[in-house]
Amino acid sequence: MPCELPLTSRFEIPESHTLPVSQAYRGYETLATLFTLSPQAVIERVKASGLRGRGGAGFSTGLKWSFVPQNTGKPSYLCVNADESEPGTFKDRYLLERDPHQLIEGMVIAAYAISCHHAYIYIRGEFMLPRKRLEAAITEAYAAGLLGKNIAGSGYDLEVTIHRGAGAYICGEETALLESIEGKPGKPRLKPPFPAVSGLFASPTVVNNVETLSALPYILRHGADGYRQFGTEKSPGTKLFSASGHLKRPGVYEVSMGYPLKDFLEKECGGVVGTLKAVIPGGSSVPVLRADEIDAVTLDYESIAAAGSMLGSGGLIALNDSVNMVWALENLAHFYAHESCGQCTPCREGTAWAAKILHRALAGHGTRKDLELLLTISKNMTGKTICVLADALAMPIDSYIAKFRDEFEACFNR
Repeated sequence: MPCELPLTSRFEIPESHTLPVSQAYRGYETLATLFTLSPQAVIERVKASGLRGRGGAGFSTGLKWSFVPQNTGKPSYLCVNADESEPGTFKDRYLLERDPHQLIEGMVIAAYAISCHHAYIYIRGEFMLPRKRLEAAITEAYAAGLLGKNIAGSGYDLEVTIHRGAGAYICGEETALLESIEGKPGKPRLKPPFPAVSGLFASPTVVNNVETLSALPYILRHGADGYRQFGTEKSPGTKLFSASGHLKRPGVYEVSMGYPLKDFLEKECGGVVGTLKAVIPGGSSVPVLRADEIDAVTLDYESIAAAGSMLGSGGLIALNDSVNMVWALENLAHFYAHESCGQCTPCREGTAWAAKILHRALAGHGTRKDLELLLTISKNMTGKTICVLADALAMPIDSYIAKFRDEFEACFNR
């Protein structure tokens, strides 16, 4: 693998979050090239790179930008999703803490490509150090002429506003995020219209994740082929994985897409503490995989989907054989019931009902009828709400029960 990684190459350099260090290691050098290109040429370069959204959906970044209409008479907006609230996911906070200028450079690239002159960063309210580092970096960038009016003498202007959230999981959903920025309760919108056409302040808007935007400077420096030297044909580039659970070396790791999951656990994370029982590969909302299902799985969208799960946000959680899977599911159900915005009945009632059933079972009062009821509730939550929060619990319910049926039957035994 080439020595310069797209995302973390400056992480271990002292004071990597400051502008002088960033510029000493190629920070903002892409701006000299960027403003010689047309916005459409930038979009085409990002399309050719194959960069897919790293927030969870995995949609083509360049294609998403191309949906933004031009000459509408309205401003276009870029919104950075820095709300990172998926349990098991903690990679964006490291990008904000250790290399915020990489994100800012990526924002300039993306904003220029969609003819945007005002960008918003929606940051999780609990992020204290990441927010301080980001605010300091933005101040440095303005002072150096890298944000604001006439960036780097190009004639292009971009203003940046930080908007702090208040710890609501639902505001990680892009339309709830837009509602929150507008000062409304963070509740998802019906689609269509999609944000690209009518987003922030009813204007064309692109919402991108921190990791997605942080990959753009590398793509501008090295071109689409340079980025595609990493990863697979359908899942190009590298990905940050937040590794937690029963691992000897939990942490954030950048690896090429297509990296074998077993090698990742053993070589990067130092192996499992005890005996591996299950892996949640993409954050708490994705289906679980049993230990005996991961032998041929690689860390890319296609392989994990073929195994019956999702890459999601890359929040990889390893569970050893000490974990009671009924307890693990009850823990998730409690979280999703608490975080439901309450707008949709299947989610509001379904998540709370599922949490109560699981809590009752762990207290020794579960019945076989309750177990079947839990699966019925899950079915009636799936695909029936404005956003996918209900599905985020339904998928674990279905997979946990299917993969560890004996544990559930032992608990729901009355």
